[in-house]
Amino acid sequence: MSRVLVRATNWLGDAVMSLPAIRAIRQVFPRAHIAIAARPWVADLYARETSIDRIIPYTGSRRAFAARLRAERFDGAILLQNAFDAALIAWLARIPERIGYNRDARGLLLTRAIPVPEPGDIPRHERFYYLELLRRAGMIERFPSTDAIRLEGIEAARESGARHLAAMGMALPVIGISPGAAYGNAKRWLPDRFAEVARTFGFVPVLVFGSASERPLCEQVTASLRRFHIETRNLAGQTTLREFIDLAAACRLFLTNDSGAMHVASALAVPTVAIFGATDDATTGPTGPLARVVREHAECSPCLLRDCPIDHRCMTRVTADQVAAVALELWTHEAKS
Repeated sequence: MSRVLVRATNWLGDAVMSLPAIRAIRQVFPRAHIAIAARPWVADLYARETSIDRIIPYTGSRRAFAARLRAERFDGAILLQNAFDAALIAWLARIPERIGYNRDARGLLLTRAIPVPEPGDIPRHERFYYLELLRRAGMIERFPSTDAIRLEGIEAARESGARHLAAMGMALPVIGISPGAAYGNAKRWLPDRFAEVARTFGFVPVLVFGSASERPLCEQVTASLRRFHIETRNLAGQTTLREFIDLAAACRLFLTNDSGAMHVASALAVPTVAIFGATDDATTGPTGPLARVVREHAECSPCLLRDCPIDHRCMTRVTADQVAAVALELWTHEAKS
């Protein structure tokens, strides 16, 4: 295949975890033109990725987008996204080779419908799920080494973020906090505890990140810190993904729930502390030596529910002191290095 389309996942965290597979595709097709079709809200994640030649934002209707792809005359499509929609668009675009997992009733739309791995077939972390698609399709023989998922262009992102902070009138170092989680409330630690952890670092300025809908939640963290005269900016809903990536790269420390922001921060090699409860860090946790997960045992965890039907004990049992101790360890380690 000389012209390859890769359909990206729709969730930011999944997009980060699929990066090893995208880079493996480049190794398989070193001279091919590789384009990635991505929803606008994740497209900027790939902006500095050298394994990708072009980003095609998925906008407009399904048929209109398929028509755009048909004009590109791709030889093959590799569908990292699981949805029926991904296979239907590739079929409507008349892409001759369509490779993806055989799920969501889309098998007839694929030319190579790959069986979905059963539990225990592959390592549990989600990055291997995307790599296994390539292995089962005969593109790779073994998994590449992927102990730490890293974005490309980290230094450029960090420098851009530092310039952005200077324009905001903020001095380094700064701490980033992402108290939200798109999947649901069950993944969210208490906002006051995020603020309590940040206060252990004295008067280090804080950036609070989130979506527009999470702005009131982020304001709880911001207000709590401002009461202690800590310079804090609520950036919820005020940054593009590209701006968030740059600002997160400039952070000295990042505090977060299990979220897309967590995956981005850890992939930027920023010391990252993630609080887990309802979800399983063995499957969707951050990677690399600068990432730490804090969780407390709860007999019902991980439940994978969007909202806790009882008392949210998996999160309330995690104290600010526990998280602060881990954060201080990372902070001190980075200072020494």
